Amino acid sequence: LKLSNQFKIPVTPRGAGVGYSGGSIPLKGGIALVFTKMKRILNIDPENMSAEVEPGVTTIEFQERCRKAGLFYPPDPASLKTSTIGGNVAENAGGPRCFKYGVTGNYVLGLEGFLVNGEKIHAGSAIIKDVAGYNLKSLLIGSEGTLAVVTKIILRLIPLPETNRIFRIDFDSLRAGAAFINSVIHSGIAPSVLEFMDRTALDASLDYLGFDPDTRVNASVIIELDGTAIDVGRREEMLEGIIDVEQIISFFKATDESKTEEIWKLRRNISPAIARLRPKKINEDIVVPVKQIPEAVETIKSIGTELNLLIVLFGHFGDGNIHTNLMVDPDDADEMSRAEIALDRIFKYVIEIGGSISGEHGIGISKKPFMKIQFSDTEIALFKGIKQVFDPENRLNPGKMF
Repeated sequence: LKLSNQFKIPVTPRGAGVGYSGGSIPLKGGIALVFTKMKRILNIDPENMSAEVEPGVTTIEFQERCRKAGLFYPPDPASLKTSTIGGNVAENAGGPRCFKYGVTGNYVLGLEGFLVNGEKIHAGSAIIKDVAGYNLKSLLIGSEGTLAVVTKIILRLIPLPETNRIFRIDFDSLRAGAAFINSVIHSGIAPSVLEFMDRTALDASLDYLGFDPDTRVNASVIIELDGTAIDVGRREEMLEGIIDVEQIISFFKATDESKTEEIWKLRRNISPAIARLRPKKINEDIVVPVKQIPEAVETIKSIGTELNLLIVLFGHFGDGNIHTNLMVDPDDADEMSRAEIALDRIFKYVIEIGGSISGEHGIGISKKPFMKIQFSDTEIALFKGIKQVFDPENRLNPGKMF
């Protein structure tokens, strides 16, 4: 960083490079500062329920190390086998367990980093309550490497749940599945996972894994309950009590570890599975208020029908995070033009009902044109002012967000 500052060279911090928004692409050339070999787990402290890691540690390796210590690190993006903790911090990544446990930022206690001129900074600390000064830690989380380079992360851990149970419920209609999500949210069942798949997503994943799809199914919901065995059993009874048997096609309960993994594979393989449907996947991660979920899925699907586009919906519907995938052929100019119209309409609709253009993938380069829809000129000027304080010559991950 000192050398890049001296010679005015752009620097792009990079983790595993699996992000969907293009945040780690070095648009202006210069140095790609890749952290995948800076991958030590420096410390896991069971007494203080915390850990210190370098940014190149993969999410799954860290989760497994915590589990061996009887501790739990909940954030679990679908790319957990590849994605790094540093990248998760840069994008404030989430995953299926966000509904109950929150996103990466909810588990970051402190950060060590370096400014664009090479000066070291610390934001936050290893203690839980620390409100001294401005909250630089939260400012850096989700900043996509545009403000500072993170080199150490202090993470909060929680006790490992005693047990968990996972279920898959298939529905005869898109609206029935989405409405069931709302019923679960308001029931007090408090699942750790509340995931949704439309028919195309489910069928593609089943085919990808070598299973035959059920043509009667138009939506599927995955639910995980965790906690003590007694409490999970009680909430399972509550879950069964709110299921409308007239609307469901099937109800699966994982009875052992292999069945549990089978359901998780179905969810985690959606992205590679639907990628086989068309040459290009435009993957958006919009968020809507939870009460608007049934209306939102039908509105988005109707936009796809009107514009003759294949739109696949799945994601973390428990917190309103709808992964909206436009499957297109980049060599088809007319289809790409219709996709641009669809995106514009979808984003405007989402903002109109009080939602957001991104729930966990970040802005990067793919969502830059839509920032002006969600934020006013004054608010974007504030963002740019913050960037100017940290990086006055715009050399740290330039070309992102704005």
